Amino acid sequence: MNQSNYLKAMFIFCICIGIQSSQVTAQNTLQAVELGKVNWLRSLDKGLAIAKKEKKSIFILFQEVPGCSTCQNYGKDVLSHPLIVEAIESLFVPVAIFNNKGGEDAKTLRFFNEPSWNNPVARIVNFQKQDIIPRLGGNYTQLGIVQAIILALEKENRTIPVYLHLLKDELLAQKYGTEKATLSMFCFWTGEKTFGKIEGVTATQPGFMGGKEVVEVTFDPSIISYDELLQKAKRSNCANHAYTSTEEQEQSAENLLGNNHTSSRANFSPDKDPKFYLSKTIYKHVPMTELQATKANSLVGDLAEPDVILSPRQLALASYFRNHPNKRYPNAIGEDLVKAWQKVEHYLKP
Repeated sequence: MNQSNYLKAMFIFCICIGIQSSQVTAQNTLQAVELGKVNWLRSLDKGLAIAKKEKKSIFILFQEVPGCSTCQNYGKDVLSHPLIVEAIESLFVPVAIFNNKGGEDAKTLRFFNEPSWNNPVARIVNFQKQDIIPRLGGNYTQLGIVQAIILALEKENRTIPVYLHLLKDELLAQKYGTEKATLSMFCFWTGEKTFGKIEGVTATQPGFMGGKEVVEVTFDPSIISYDELLQKAKRSNCANHAYTSTEEQEQSAENLLGNNHTSSRANFSPDKDPKFYLSKTIYKHVPMTELQATKANSLVGDLAEPDVILSPRQLALASYFRNHPNKRYPNAIGEDLVKAWQKVEHYLKP
């Protein structure tokens, strides 16, 4: 091979090696799907030192990386929920231990007597490596991890953020089932505001039924019954007519409102402006859970700030939107929290 061809060959070889090196580097900088969106430390000793300094407990994730579908789904569904990610990162010192690796990971597994090659396990410990609550294993749900976080905060006599309480209530309602009531009133915007303040109501949707303005109310029957909801609605002049979907609802509505103010549920047509009061504020761009948005709409409708029910990062987004009014931001009302968060989370980056 002459010198010219040799140099060309070496040039091509170097380019190929450079490309491969760049690809490996890029892959290594991507967090494993099993870890979700949480910014984990990978050293327990470092986590313990930070926890002692900041007077926090440590949230340890024992995870198989790469892992099975259970491990991957836990990362995608549980450890990527924006409010769960925020709670782990802000209230604890997060440390990830791989249960299928040697070295320091294996040493930590032995200390806590955790099995290798196992499904996800979470432990919340103090800086002396003592469990604050029982280990969370075999529960791969958002509710499981939220309840564990709240229990740990209670055990340490720490304040539990309102947004976590609301998230727990919403997840509990989803797990055990909700019911719906459809009621008409003189103004569905007022009705939506009124229902959003009632304990046990998890969602509201204004719309039309039978030619009347109605609010479709989703509620947790373990907290408030249909009878109780109807009574509260009537006292607030938000139950002119009830559209029922079960015999039990029909009987309750007839007893309280009379036969002339009760009929079977028909086709529901949603209004184009849900959460009307919230939609007139900068908070419409802030991703929220359905329960948060329902509560926020009621607060704004009563001329109060919704800040008390939002997380610090949600408040930071609201502040950014307020301080940069000339940009166009997506409307988050009615959007899935995770999907809506992906559209705006870059505004939180420094």
